[in-house]
Amino acid sequence: MGLTDALAGVLPSGTASSWRDRAAGLIGLVVAIALGATNLLEAEQLQLHHGPLFGPAVSDSTLHRLRSTTDETRRAQIAKVRQRVRRHIWTLLHLRPGGFPYLTVAGRHLKGWIVLDMDATVITAASRKQGAAGTFKGTFGFHPLAAWPANTDECLAMELREGNAGANTVADHLRVLDAALAQIPRSSQAKILVRVDGAGATHGLLKRRQALNTTRRTVRYTVGWTITPEDERAIARLPEAAWETSLRQDGEVQEGYFVAE
Repeated sequence: MGLTDALAGVLPSGTASSWRDRAAGLIGLVVAIALGATNLLEAEQLQLHHGPLFGPAVSDSTLHRLRSTTDETRRAQIAKVRQRVRRHIWTLLHLRPGGFPYLTVAGRHLKGWIVLDMDATVITAASRKQGAAGTFKGTFGFHPLAAWPANTDECLAMELREGNAGANTVADHLRVLDAALAQIPRSSQAKILVRVDGAGATHGLLKRRQALNTTRRTVRYTVGWTITPEDERAIARLPEAAWETSLRQDGEVQEGYFVAE
């Protein structure tokens, strides 16, 4: 079953000759956004380019109605469809000649590990759109939080947030983490590495990730933090012999950068 057929079971349907399939419209909207559409009118125009795949372009007004009727319950249904389709796609990735795209970090091949990256980003807005607000970077717009597996670079989960949303809000991180983990096929959940920058250095998120470890699942994580003056003074006390040249993620020496325990 394709994604369009799977979505057809959870989205509104109709039999009128003028009816535009909502599943194809939703997929077309996603593709249009990936191609750079910034509003529904642009999404309608971009759909004209992939008509052979999804059929006639869905109008901006129809896309607006589709969005307005997509409530929390329907979003949960769409998430389950994504789970099923992703399970099939990841199975195909395992069966391909090169196998599943496991990462190599510092020269070590992380076979069997799903590396999950969480991060927020600031998206600027030129006008007072819904949810737009002043950001911590002094700009105006939005501050969504998302999670991607570095293995495949696909977006597993995203929290659409107002521009003034906190960078290290625990509740937001927990929701995105849980939603992302739910999207990872069970056959790939045995070993997970979660990487978060300094925004994830909160007690609530750390405790949650520690609690994810079970007899059948190993969860490891890395987290950054903002270096304080106290940190700088402690680092300055390390002897020169404690430092060694750092490595890039591919294992190659990174000249001019050093690390120490």
